Amino acid sequence: MKKCFIFVLLILFSKNIFAQKVEIETLLKDKISIRALQIWDNKVWYSGTDSKFGYVSLKDSADKKQLVLSDKKLQFRTLAQNKTHFFLINIESPAYEYVVNKKTFNYSVRIVDTKKTAFFDSFIIDKQGRGIAISDPTESGSANTIIILENAKPSNSVTPDFPKYFPGEAHFAASNSNIAMSSGKVWIATGGTHARIFKFNWSNPFKWKAYETPFIQGTSSQGIYSIDFYDKNFGIAVGGDYTKQAENINNIATTNDGGETWQIQASSKNGGYKTCVKFRPKSKGKEIIAVGDQNIEFSQDYGKTWKIISEEKGLFVCEWIDENTLVFAGKDRIVRIKISK
Repeated sequence: MKKCFIFVLLILFSKNIFAQKVEIETLLKDKISIRALQIWDNKVWYSGTDSKFGYVSLKDSADKKQLVLSDKKLQFRTLAQNKTHFFLINIESPAYEYVVNKKTFNYSVRIVDTKKTAFFDSFIIDKQGRGIAISDPTESGSANTIIILENAKPSNSVTPDFPKYFPGEAHFAASNSNIAMSSGKVWIATGGTHARIFKFNWSNPFKWKAYETPFIQGTSSQGIYSIDFYDKNFGIAVGGDYTKQAENINNIATTNDGGETWQIQASSKNGGYKTCVKFRPKSKGKEIIAVGDQNIEFSQDYGKTWKIISEEKGLFVCEWIDENTLVFAGKDRIVRIKISK
């Protein structure tokens, strides 16, 4: 039986009180950790631990399907899609890129990365079929990435001009969201000893620029875990330190110039470590949702201030279905949350 919890949150803004109702409905329960979601065909598609990939319907949660893609108990933390296929790569080496046909569910391995440092953190494909998967860097500090230019075919025919990683700088495989795309531009977030933003244009995807941020950084557990851009200029980054999840200093930042400079927001005045952030559709960038292991937070002023709207634990990733509804996933479950004023 589905469990549905409803509570009312009163949020105080500029002497006006807004009543915000949040409804939480469980769509799927399973023994799995899920850190990557896609929405397609009125279904929530997911990848996770133990080589699992599947969906649950948004219309009827009894309509669900799950595949076990390998007997190697792979941990998938990435999931991307184009018009005909899903794509997912496991963390750890060797890394296998699986391609799943949307209609037949037939699947195959297209790429195997045997580098010792292979650890794919995020994978995203845009509506034009251009995509990128990012791994932690090689032992020499070089980028390890798969770039898709068209027709979902990886391209490695161009000599890349990528920034070198600092020792101890890498990416976090927290929610398949340390890559963002908008208006032909791509941003990639790092963490660890340095928390930076890499940026490139699809007109020249093999030439990246690197930008420093004032984000928390310095140790392997600190940095930017998730980014999102509302347009080519306005973006947000969230994260923190997964070993000290209550700490909330310098773990949220925004940019107004396309990721070249960043401004810290709500330092010491937010709910702590976050793994995923998403702009609310049709909000012009004003409203933002963020989730971490300990809670879900919401901002109604471009990320300047935040309010905890749910104390739900163990959720890592989210996707908007429409401007009032999201799906979240994490430890052993997928839930649907409706936010209405």
